[in-house]
Amino acid sequence: MAKCALFFTLFILIVFNISCASKQQLMTLKPEPEEAVSPLVYDNVPSFINVPVSVKLKDIENQINSILKGLIYEDKTIEDDDIEIKVWKQAPITIQHDASSGNKIKTTLPLKAIIKYRIGTQTLGVNLYKTSEFNLNGVVTLSSDIGLTNWQLKSKTRITDLVWKESPSMVVYGKNLPVTYLVNPAIKIFRADIEKSIDAAIEASMDFKPNVLEAIEKLTVPFKMNDDYESWLRIVPIEIYSTDAQLKNDKVLLDMGMKCDMETVIGQQPQSKFDAKKIVLKPVAKMPNHVTSNIVAISTYQDASKIMTKNFSGEEFGSGSKKVTVKKVDIWHKQGKMVIALDLQGSVNGTIYLEGVPFYNNVTKELFFDNLDYVLDTKSRLLKTANWLAKGTILKRIQENCRYSIQPNLDEGKKTMLNYLNNYSPMPGVFVNGTMEDIDFQRVQLTNTAILAFLKVKGNISVTVDGLK
Repeated sequence: MAKCALFFTLFILIVFNISCASKQQLMTLKPEPEEAVSPLVYDNVPSFINVPVSVKLKDIENQINSILKGLIYEDKTIEDDDIEIKVWKQAPITIQHDASSGNKIKTTLPLKAIIKYRIGTQTLGVNLYKTSEFNLNGVVTLSSDIGLTNWQLKSKTRITDLVWKESPSMVVYGKNLPVTYLVNPAIKIFRADIEKSIDAAIEASMDFKPNVLEAIEKLTVPFKMNDDYESWLRIVPIEIYSTDAQLKNDKVLLDMGMKCDMETVIGQQPQSKFDAKKIVLKPVAKMPNHVTSNIVAISTYQDASKIMTKNFSGEEFGSGSKKVTVKKVDIWHKQGKMVIALDLQGSVNGTIYLEGVPFYNNVTKELFFDNLDYVLDTKSRLLKTANWLAKGTILKRIQENCRYSIQPNLDEGKKTMLNYLNNYSPMPGVFVNGTMEDIDFQRVQLTNTAILAFLKVKGNISVTVDGLK
């Protein structure tokens, strides 16, 4: 039994030694990352997004009819001018473009008026007045000049015509006399109030500022562009521009524009940077007819490490019995270069460190590393313990694996953004449409905390208001 125990012990020792000889443990010095700088600071070129807006006159008409209801004017005092008047909106108001008058809208107001008119005098305390009441149905036509002031549609309305459906008359001292000559002067009393009512209704219904800010706030909530890479697009508005309002056919047109920063952030959903108090509203004479978007894609080294680990999944490096697989990848920044740490398992166990500078090939749409090489300590230790792993052929294969095409990401990003340009409705009654050219990659920048990729997008966007609530 003693001999068997001794033999078993020797067998275990031999197996252990063979195992240790075949799987070498690599002890390398880690190039420590530079201290992170917070917050992340970088130079970004602002984006300019032109957004032509059209609002149907029918929607303005609906808004005005919802505001002006029933009694629209009342004068209860007869003692001051011998007239007492009540005016009702009898049917829905209609609005159309007055093409013959340029930038004006024509408003038709069917109305009903009850007018009390008294004739007579008061002498020696005796009331000699005779009061008559008559009902009138008519149609008032108004013309309004429109413009945009502080993001609010303003109008200057004047009554241009008043047509009575029947000639008003009353019995005076036994005679039936037409009283058009009495009624028409009464129009002067309430015409200014009707004009003001129309202007106030247009102003109240077409205050663009709350709608603009609400729509912008919704657009600035970061939205996910890609699930696999957890990429989010964030828009940070700086200034909002607008031209004056113009009438064309049955629509009110104005060009809006937004100066903003655009970012794509990798990882968890970032917070919105929208702050209505910091947005500057500026009037301009003219806007360009295209979109120029400069997007900064931000990827922390931690998130980039996760993506690179996926790229190495299942890959073996070496030949014959000498092979290693990469189980984990870590990336960080050091002195203007990226350090790539590969945790190996197989014929060699341990961590090797490479360094290089990322570049972008605009033809192949690939990120790659120029002169990727082992850091000095890693190379010297590989030459001593695993020379086969230090050979250029394996390094070249690793470098090829670090080459990453972003074309699928650009295509996916374009596809996702086009979803927001295909009748997208950020709020009821507002619809966004547009086109977009290919996304152009500009450059790569390394910081202590993240990899920055700068992209440029061109296209156009239009916003229509249809059925505004």
